[in-house]
Amino acid sequence: MPFARLAHATTPTCHLGLGLAAVGRPGYINLGRDDDLGADRSVDALRARTHELLDAAYAQGVRYFDVARSYGRSEEFLAQWLAANPGIDDVVIGSKWGYTYTADWSTDAERHEVKDHRLTTYERQRAESDALLGDRLDLYQIHSLTPDSPALTDKELHARLAEAAAGGLTIGFSTSGPRQADTVRAALAVTVDGEPLFRTVQSTFNILEHSAEPALAEAHDAGLTVIVKEGMANGRLAGPNAPEVLKSIAAEEGLGPDAVALAWILRRPWVGVVLSGAATLTQLSSNLHAPAVDLDADRMTRLATLTEEPGVYWERRGQLPWH
Repeated sequence: MPFARLAHATTPTCHLGLGLAAVGRPGYINLGRDDDLGADRSVDALRARTHELLDAAYAQGVRYFDVARSYGRSEEFLAQWLAANPGIDDVVIGSKWGYTYTADWSTDAERHEVKDHRLTTYERQRAESDALLGDRLDLYQIHSLTPDSPALTDKELHARLAEAAAGGLTIGFSTSGPRQADTVRAALAVTVDGEPLFRTVQSTFNILEHSAEPALAEAHDAGLTVIVKEGMANGRLAGPNAPEVLKSIAAEEGLGPDAVALAWILRRPWVGVVLSGAATLTQLSSNLHAPAVDLDADRMTRLATLTEEPGVYWERRGQLPWH
């Protein structure tokens, strides 16, 4: 398991990772992107921004970096950074397949990505990821599994993924939607020749939407590394968009609402890595203060008032515009 490398890290930030969804392409559903990225969203501008973030994250102890085929040029930007820093050999690199980026570097495309979990898509995208990341790729995840995904029942696909695992690649999956818990449990039951196929799970988990917690704890107990994504709820828990309760606790700590939101996740003993989706160096720095936040019982009780029903949360997420 590549995540065993994190056990040797001693910095408090070793359980925070950096996801490049927000900077690998010009358009995304995070709130506040006009302020974060400004008008220049050229390939060169976002490449430079990505490399600055990677430099800063690594310098501050972050050792997991997360990309995907559908995150625009995120794999390309990460591969170029790795090539420019050949001495960096202690990071874990994860990518995902199952969505194809279709926006052609536009922020107003009719469709930004297309989902397809068939074996043919895996073969095509695996070749694309290998061409960029080669043997630096540690983890390959099925992108956004849901209970109805054919990837849960496709035995031929499972055999090919098990073949990749036998070759040293860790196989995982990510989840999305109001039935994440059902998806996690269904994936835990997938085996090849009697052995579990998946070794990691990446799920949306935050103060607003934490319905998958029991299933994620089960995954951890089954030996999977749990990666948490969307801890900021696509910007709803950060900066001016944060709920007043979160802002109040952040003010008491002298830190940002984002640090409090990520600290709330880090308290879970089953969490392996929590992703920062920072698009600026200021955001990254603020995110990385999460391990310093003190959340006592009173503060946890106050934060519990923010919980939303999964259906409500995912409906609202689905309405967020691509900026």
